[in-house]
Amino acid sequence: MRTLFPRQALNLLSELRTITGGSRFLFSNHRRPRTFMTATTLNRALERMGYGGGRLSSHGFRATASTVLNELGYRSDVIERQLAHRPRNKTRASYNQAEYLAERTTMMQQWADLICEQARRKPKVLAIGHKKAV
Repeated sequence: MRTLFPRQALNLLSELRTITGGSRFLFSNHRRPRTFMTATTLNRALERMGYGGGRLSSHGFRATASTVLNELGYRSDVIERQLAHRPRNKTRASYNQAEYLAERTTMMQQWADLICEQARRKPKVLAIGHKKAV
């Protein structure tokens, strides 16, 4: 049976459910568990990892995905729908209600595979000032 979600995402969500237990939300608000985590939470986490000061934001991941998926040749309509963007042309938006689910499913599986492939690779870039072991 084919699913709409990448297998990596389903595995992570299943694992996350074991951690969150019976919570209504997979990403609940720590201070207010009956609500969901705010968008700011991801940016604060990035700051704590050393990516603050405008170097990286959670929204930047969406921009990266859009860029890479366009480079891979996916249609912009499919990418924009995946990002939940509304068409600027109001007339076109009112007529085109397509969801592009088959293409989006394939696209997101390729994206997940690409992320996993990158995570397995050893980094090729050294930090400035880093000395190689002799």
